Amino acid sequence: MLFFLNGFMGSGKSHWGKIWAANYKLDFIDLDEVIQMDEGGSVVDIFESRGEDYFRTVEARKLREMTTVKNSIIACGGGTPCFADNMQWMNEHGITVYLSATPDEILRRLIKGQQQRPLIKKLSQAELLFFIQQKLKEREPFYNQANIVLHSADTTELSFEEKILTY
Repeated sequence: MLFFLNGFMGSGKSHWGKIWAANYKLDFIDLDEVIQMDEGGSVVDIFESRGEDYFRTVEARKLREMTTVKNSIIACGGGTPCFADNMQWMNEHGITVYLSATPDEILRRLIKGQQQRPLIKKLSQAELLFFIQQKLKEREPFYNQANIVLHSADTTELSFEEKILTY
């Protein structure tokens, strides 16, 4: 079984994915890390040197290669479900989970690691909040196609068993 965690950057995909994978003896895969290993550079470097279109092409290809893995939780990048019919593909090949968070929750989490995120690294706090609000409006129609929606603030170690394994 494959579980695809989706949501905006800073929603907790990697955090909860690692915890749930350890608790339920599943493999944890961070799609961005897979891309970075394959491309030999960080997501920031890929965006800056090759552009977002190139990154999204690689991202879709690496996502589709996940059919070779089993019993895994895959944390997808924040934009993954919004390109190349990726959300439809994930829904056809596993259980999709949207970790929803409010713009204010996301802002608080992103401020700390802002320089490691290519889309937001040069924004002021006010610009960042506006960016989050606008991107959420664009992306939520894709995120809401997930099989399960969990609200980040209410998510716990037991959410996986209570909501996802019983889906």
